Amino acid sequence: MKFIGLETQIRRNNFRSTLLLLAFPALILGLLYAFSFFGSESLDQGNEMFLELFPFVTIGVGVWFVIAYFANTGMIKRQTKMHSLSRKENKEIYNLTENLCMSVGMKMPKLFVIESNGLNAFASGINEKTFAVTITTGLIDHLDEKELEGVIAHELTHIRNNDVKLQIISIIFVGIFSVIVEVLFRGMLYGNRGSRKREKSDGSIFLIALAFAAIGYFFSLLFRFALSRKREFLADAGAVELTKNAHALASALRKISQNPKVEVKNSGVKELFIDNGDRKKGFFARVMQIFSTHPPIEDRIEILEKGI
Repeated sequence: MKFIGLETQIRRNNFRSTLLLLAFPALILGLLYAFSFFGSESLDQGNEMFLELFPFVTIGVGVWFVIAYFANTGMIKRQTKMHSLSRKENKEIYNLTENLCMSVGMKMPKLFVIESNGLNAFASGINEKTFAVTITTGLIDHLDEKELEGVIAHELTHIRNNDVKLQIISIIFVGIFSVIVEVLFRGMLYGNRGSRKREKSDGSIFLIALAFAAIGYFFSLLFRFALSRKREFLADAGAVELTKNAHALASALRKISQNPKVEVKNSGVKELFIDNGDRKKGFFARVMQIFSTHPPIEDRIEILEKGI
């Protein structure tokens, strides 16, 4: 994949972020209208139900999004148990990151480390105050200086491209749909009480709501996966532009692919890693790539070795 220019990519990702911000609420409201229509006996009654539910849904989703957006940094820290990395603690890593940032005139993000034998790294944050690059102790122990530089450059490119913001937005909205599906499913199983007629009526409404919520969850996943896969190729290309060394990053990815596992329960956090450890092979695996957040690491290595 030929790198198209970092400034162009930043503009494109900003545009995609805007579309993403519009697409998810539009999907939520569209499904709310569909639910109102199918849950009513007439079009007028459906419109009335939609207008009644609209402010509650809008405010609820908005509050949820804002809280999750600004609380994501703390959540990531709790999930990964990462701690800060200063110049005094590791001068080599700190200087590598600082020099890369200085070469492109970007403010240096915070550095964190995870105590893990797994080889992995990720970028996170929503603004200059919270932008961070996190690497594992396994990565530090097993990669040489040039390979570490390539990995750090990859993560810095995610920050420069605004990929980290894009990823957080998509994770939050998918999480909203996921919780809605779970709540409706539990409500359908345990919430119906009273007369049989009432139980049947409530059960039908729950079933309709669950069906539309599941549709929303499915499409929100597709949005997120499509955006996430492409960003890895572009971050690889951006790293090569920074370091002028495609083979060092390819070598780093090959080593990472041998042991990428880091103990993190939250799937959203796992998707931030440079390699998510998915090693499914065969035709079916290729078809299922549409549901993957990362392209096959073998494909990324092949592109890098051929020269970007």
